[in-house]
Amino acid sequence: MVKVSRRKSMPEGLWTKCEDCGEIIYNKVLEEDFRVCPKCQYHFILSAPQRIALLADGSSFEPFQDGLKSLDPLQFKGPKGSYAEKLKEDQAITNLQEAVLCGRATIEGKKAILSVTDSRFMMGSMGSVVGEKITRAIETATAEGLPLVIVSGSGGGARMQEGMLSLMQMVKTSAALAKHDDAGLSFISVLTNPTMAGVMASFASLGDVILAEPKALIGFTGPRVIEQTIHQRLPQGFQRSEFLLEHGLVDMVVHRKALKSTITQLLEYLSVTKEKK
Repeated sequence: MVKVSRRKSMPEGLWTKCEDCGEIIYNKVLEEDFRVCPKCQYHFILSAPQRIALLADGSSFEPFQDGLKSLDPLQFKGPKGSYAEKLKEDQAITNLQEAVLCGRATIEGKKAILSVTDSRFMMGSMGSVVGEKITRAIETATAEGLPLVIVSGSGGGARMQEGMLSLMQMVKTSAALAKHDDAGLSFISVLTNPTMAGVMASFASLGDVILAEPKALIGFTGPRVIEQTIHQRLPQGFQRSEFLLEHGLVDMVVHRKALKSTITQLLEYLSVTKEKK
């Protein structure tokens, strides 16, 4: 009698392949390491709820403005369907109403207003609701005399499906931040992979201190488009966090494991320096 070998199949969802070095990582290990590759330290993209869990103390995050929903003012229809259909699809996938979460939180005991964009929702692009929620978060921080932390993970920039209404959000968020600064209050901007286009050209670049995670793609337009436009090869590492730190756009490149403690130290330092001014 011939014995048939019965190989046990490997259950799905237990392993993840690193997008940078190709290392196969046990998911439990990946989660314990804040979704950072243990071999090459590649920082995987986090959702907005994961970011909040990483930064806010326990259950201290109190969301607000959850009732705002995007409309379809232009009745936009693209090759892959309408804007309204895309919104419903991403709402179902992410369990979010929009591409940003805003709320009050404590970070190692320090009160702050925390906003986090989510690249899973239309690449974290900024439409009218995202811009309005961030603006209201800034205004709440100003009114309550609290520091502001915004974590950006927005590869989509301004949301083309809303046309000029989306572009207006760049000015609106920037104007709100100017008033926040005039009130002597601090703003820490955290750039993650990717932070691009209209988001980077507005609130994300206006922090008193700008932090970035390692190897994050940061800029206005992508390197491939730039090379095609100027017909030149770009320097190695162009638009990555480390390159931008070297050239003065970013103040610090911070490993994810040290991000919360770094923000805490900066909140304490900025509260003193802003008071002196």
